[in-house]
Order: sequence, then structure tokens, then C-alpha cells
Amino acid sequence: MTRPPDDPITRWRERERAFLIVFPQVTHGRAIGLFVLPACALAGSFGLWKLATGAVQKPWGIFNVLSFGALLVLLVIASYTGLFLALMTLKL
Repeated sequence: MTRPPDDPITRWRERERAFLIVFPQVTHGRAIGLFVLPACALAGSFGLWKLATGAVQKPWGIFNVLSFGALLVLLVIASYTGLFLALMTLKL
């Protein structure tokens, strides 16, 4: 059965082909992801917590300034990523 050209599934397959999106098959990928994703989330939150506490500790020094700068960079990246995703959802 042939799908019409204006079918959403056909359009997504065309986009995938245009951007060369590949979905690799990993053996036991879901089971691995169940353990790796929470570990990455914990490590990321711990790192952000250390950056935040390092940025406000007294006395001020070079490490506090670097922690504050890293947090500022992360904030800018997160805000622009959120703005980009919001604009992408409006256009699609």
C-alpha cells in the first residue's frame, strides 16, 4: 500500500533521509539505559550542586569566580536551548 505524499509519516521519513538520521540497534540497549541514565542524572546534579556551592562560598577567590562563570555559561546555554526548542515546536 502506497502512502500519499502529504502523509505525516512520509514527510518524517523524507526528513530522516535528508538528515541521514540513523537509529542503531544496541543489544540490551533499554536495560543499559535504565542504569546509565539515572547515573548520569545523579552525576550531573552533583556537579551542578558543587558549582553552585563553590560560587557562593566565602572568602572569594579564583575558584569562586570560575564556578560563577561556569554557572553563567550553563544558564545561557540552557536558556537558548529552551528558546530554540520552543520556536521549533511552534514552526512544526
